[in-house]
Amino acid sequence: MARVSDVRHVLVLPDRDAAEEVAEALGERFGVVEEPRLVRDALAGEDDAEDAQWLVVLRDEAERLDPGELNEFVAAWEGWREEP
Repeated sequence: MARVSDVRHVLVLPDRDAAEEVAEALGERFGVVEEPRLVRDALAGEDDAEDAQWLVVLRDEAERLDPGELNEFVAAWEGWREEP
């Protein structure tokens, strides 16, 4: 029976603009062809949209993306890769 992988990487960004830029740049830098998903993540107890982080979620079934490289890449936008 073939192993089914559901590897996902979650990149945390400070705002929507940074998240959109990262999502676009992922294709250029890493050859990601599937559109990453952008998710607004309000900080606990905060209602103000200014206090929201944005997540870029991408699937990596082939497990070809290096977590360290992703972390370095997203740091250019003051973000980080969330550890599973």
